[in-house]
Amino acid sequence: MSSEIFSYTILDGKLFISFNGELNLYLITLASKEFDLIDFSKIKYVIFDFTKLTKIDTAGAIFIELQKKNLLEKNITVEFFGGNDKVLKTIQLIKDTNSSQQFCPLQQKRTVLEKLGLVFYENYLGFIAFITFMGEMFVTKYHYISSYKNIRFKEIAFEINDSMIKAFYIIALTSFLIGLVVAYQSAYQLKVYGANIFIVDMLGLSILRELAPLITAIVIAGRSGSSFTAQIGAMKITQELDAMRTMGFDPYKFLVIPKLIALMIAMPILIFLADVMGIFGGMIVANIDLAITPTLFLDRFNEVISAKHFFIGILKGPFFAFLIASIGIYRGLMVKDDTQSIGINTTKSVVESIFAVIVCDAIFSIVFTNLGI
Repeated sequence: MSSEIFSYTILDGKLFISFNGELNLYLITLASKEFDLIDFSKIKYVIFDFTKLTKIDTAGAIFIELQKKNLLEKNITVEFFGGNDKVLKTIQLIKDTNSSQQFCPLQQKRTVLEKLGLVFYENYLGFIAFITFMGEMFVTKYHYISSYKNIRFKEIAFEINDSMIKAFYIIALTSFLIGLVVAYQSAYQLKVYGANIFIVDMLGLSILRELAPLITAIVIAGRSGSSFTAQIGAMKITQELDAMRTMGFDPYKFLVIPKLIALMIAMPILIFLADVMGIFGGMIVANIDLAITPTLFLDRFNEVISAKHFFIGILKGPFFAFLIASIGIYRGLMVKDDTQSIGINTTKSVVESIFAVIVCDAIFSIVFTNLGI
């Protein structure tokens, strides 16, 4: 049988297909329909004869290779015969292209051990990066403070204004409310036992040693720590850090160390403000709810609260500031080249800073208690 595209003959279980003229994109649909009409149930051997095929394009060559593949899947032997160089090269090109294709295997679901290993490995890389950052920061800080000329007072003053002066209101208000709440909740229990005056002891110890430093650090972590991360992260995305390095300016000297020093200076002052406002809030509740006059409150405070409790709270300030600034700046440097990364690292900065502050405070409490301070 024959058509305008090819003719075929069946002899002794062998199928001879002879292509005529051209086989291109516009004819392969018709060729495919005619191919489907052939009964291959009794065929064991097929010969494609390209002797009369004058021209073929890549679509036609793909059609030939597809028919060959289908026949091979039916356990039918296929052989090519004849054809000019252009026809054979086009068919060979398609054959080589198909054989060189590499298909990626489907990703298998990770086991529990693989997931745990990946988590530990990522945390290990993060730990190494943080240690590297801390080492470079300590080296830069040593060089920074080793000479009076290296200290950039203007940048430090600017950061103190941003981290301390602008934070006065929120620290004062938060500490005042904490003093009110703690005193109000304690007043009810103290009145039951007739121990009204002991509210001074409780407020003095809790606020000076623990609450004022801790609340101040948490507020600063959410305010200044996140600000450090967002600022440095935005500078990294806009390639300002690379521009500074290109111009010969060390970002650690101009950005990292001034922020760190400024926050370490500002934190003790903010804790002192928190002490004053917290005690003031407790004094108001003691006066209204327990009939303890401000004069009696201050006299009792002077008698039972020693100065060491105040200095212990102040001493925690630089350590908390160092943790908050270090984590905030480190997270800023870890920002990648997309805006979503700023949000992710800012969130991590606040969470990790608060966690580090609480752990540090717990260590201080254990050490001071064991030392009897």
